[in-house]
Amino acid sequence: MKFKPILTSVIASSLLSSSFIYADQPTPPAQPVPPMSPEQQKQVEKVVHDYLMKNPNVIFEAIQALQQKQMDEARKNMEKTQVTAPKFADALFHQGNDPSLGNPNGKVTIVDFFDYQCPHCTKMTPVLESIVNSNPNVRIVFKEFPIRGPVSEVAARMALAAKIQGKYFEFHKAVMKQAEQGQQLSESLLLKIAQSVGLNVKKLQDDMKGPVVSQEIKQNTKLAQDLLIMGTPAFFVAKTDIKNNAPAAAITFLPGQVDQAQLTEVIKKISG
Repeated sequence: MKFKPILTSVIASSLLSSSFIYADQPTPPAQPVPPMSPEQQKQVEKVVHDYLMKNPNVIFEAIQALQQKQMDEARKNMEKTQVTAPKFADALFHQGNDPSLGNPNGKVTIVDFFDYQCPHCTKMTPVLESIVNSNPNVRIVFKEFPIRGPVSEVAARMALAAKIQGKYFEFHKAVMKQAEQGQQLSESLLLKIAQSVGLNVKKLQDDMKGPVVSQEIKQNTKLAQDLLIMGTPAFFVAKTDIKNNAPAAAITFLPGQVDQAQLTEVIKKISG
């Protein structure tokens, strides 16, 4: 195994910048650290390289520790989101301008935060459609949450502009299908999709830059931040008539991709 110089350089720099201070000793005044000469840099890198070659398990232990830390943080955020969600029940479930699918008066609502370039989100599209088709008491609310770059925002803006023309889900489904098939989304491809589903492209381009669309994306982003949502998809499931500050158990938070059976079980639990 051969380690790149950048790895040993980073570790070496970290070692050199570390200082050890004992509790019963006064803190010494900070002294400027002179830069290493190229020869010193090479010597330190060689020491670190040789150590890692003799002790490769150190790297794997560090990776495992980092992964565990990330998992712990994700779990804590998930717990906080579950507790916090009822404070934002109105914003989650009762925003009249949100695109929706299914029975508008359905007893259970699923809120979906998603990104068109998220592979897990694309896989959830047929699952959500199947849920709606098999359960007349379910409503799905779509929260455009474009976090994967400029193209994601363009897609989200076009989708919300398509809603103005009454073709939100047609455009949404067509874009998700292209993404699931491995097509790399671009503005030109999105415009072709818009034309293929019968949208007025000129009006779409005007509306996607308008204040209505901009405000909705801004609201969704702020809500996601308040709920500590770090990725997509993210689902919130509750009775449609839920109110702000309901008990935490009244809303089920599902981070990440789930299958139809899991989602159906949550719906049954909430309905019952």
